[in-house]
Amino acid sequence: MKKQRSLALLLTFAAAFVALRVASTFSPSVARASENAAENPASKVVVELQDDGRALYNPQMGWTMHFYSNVPSNYGSRLEPSDTLDWFEGCSTVYLRLPWAYLEPEEGVFNWAIVDTPAQRWIEKGKQIAFRFTTSENWMEYATPKWVFDAGAKGIRYTWGQGEKADGACVDPEFDDPIYLEKLENFLKAAGERYNGNPHVAFIDVGTYGMWGEGHSNLGVWANQSFSRMDAERTLKVVKTHVDLHKKYFPDVLLCISDDVAGAEKPGRDFPETDYALSQGVSLRDDSILVQPGDRAWFHAEMAQKFWPTLPVILEHEHYGPSKERGAWNDDLLMKSIEEYHASFMSIHSFPDAEWADLKDVVRKINRRIGYRLAPTRVEYPATVKIDEFFEVAWDLRNVGVAPCYKGGFVALTLKDAQGGIVSVLVDESFDVKDLEVGAPGEAPIVRRTARFRIGHVAPTTKPGEYDVYLSVGTRDGTPIYELPFGDSDGSRRYKIGRVRLEKKGK
Repeated sequence: MKKQRSLALLLTFAAAFVALRVASTFSPSVARASENAAENPASKVVVELQDDGRALYNPQMGWTMHFYSNVPSNYGSRLEPSDTLDWFEGCSTVYLRLPWAYLEPEEGVFNWAIVDTPAQRWIEKGKQIAFRFTTSENWMEYATPKWVFDAGAKGIRYTWGQGEKADGACVDPEFDDPIYLEKLENFLKAAGERYNGNPHVAFIDVGTYGMWGEGHSNLGVWANQSFSRMDAERTLKVVKTHVDLHKKYFPDVLLCISDDVAGAEKPGRDFPETDYALSQGVSLRDDSILVQPGDRAWFHAEMAQKFWPTLPVILEHEHYGPSKERGAWNDDLLMKSIEEYHASFMSIHSFPDAEWADLKDVVRKINRRIGYRLAPTRVEYPATVKIDEFFEVAWDLRNVGVAPCYKGGFVALTLKDAQGGIVSVLVDESFDVKDLEVGAPGEAPIVRRTARFRIGHVAPTTKPGEYDVYLSVGTRDGTPIYELPFGDSDGSRRYKIGRVRLEKKGK
């Protein structure tokens, strides 16, 4: 008898183990709740959800790949046309940063293919695109097209590191010259007609002012000179002008501006240039993290505190190879920058295969914190629901990322039949997930919500039976938007969490 009982227990445990493996997204407590529900129709299904730790691909967050990093050969030149970095976990966006001269080589004649070609590769995979159009570079003669100067715009010829020289190798525009601004506005108008309101565009930099679009205007003479060749009043006026031009032609796109317009190494929170950008709804990007080592790895985390509560903050780490060569690179500091800036985006600023090979461990850590990470922990609902009668569902919600879910959304339950057909969609419109607070690692607050629903009131026809229950977060009409860190997806960002029995009213 003891052997028989032991064998029976062993078989019971084996069956339970198989059941849990089949329903791998459910915790053991969910499996027990489902079994109890079959025995007791009045019982509740209690779903304990576990974050699976993988990278999530959601709007307004992720890694941005510098396909063009000013110089066209950096860093997408080694990629095959089919390679959109699906293997670089968390890479959501291709970033296309190029001089204006490459995009409008002749006045009114545009070379959009230079950006649209790589952009379409990413868009075809459901990913995002981002831009910076620059007018000042230290490695080419004319970043602003030569025809602009031929039309009468004022320019300054210089050599990088030496300053203004009659025979200098490069020509910089005067960023407030009226002819330059007229021609630039025509270009931005054409770009706005193509990309404003484009749902695939994650962000566009206000990058037409200063070297590399970062706001430096000292012609590369760093020592013993003012950071800008312009005084403070003129600098602020120029920044406002370039912000206003971008707002005029990209009113429906997230815009951002480099922290360096306020001075690359000036710590602090309040600066007139970035304050003006914020007043216009323009967010912040820090170019670049880890240029210098240790406590000089960045300077503007304090500045970012004004931006991140309402706008996604973008970080760009220094070119990976040069940062390593100077001894400035530090994996822990890269992770720390995400936390301090509450960053939504981080760059891949190198040939991506080299960066992934060296940094995959820290990339995976960052992926669990970057941007927002909606991770409901618990759902409770009745095991049996009567058609056309009210019932309650409770959820425990949290955001375990470093930033808010800025676009917001609403939790929904969707019931499906055995063929995958949608039987009922139930949306809790009483709470917007953008209001979930963020916290330090492991300290994100949990919000308990209770929603009241009714299935099959008036129509559509709803039959009694057993149905699968899916959880999602999206628009008010129940359309899922956000990837959640759970398995068993239906392919449309709904996640199976259990089953429910529907019975006729009054039964």
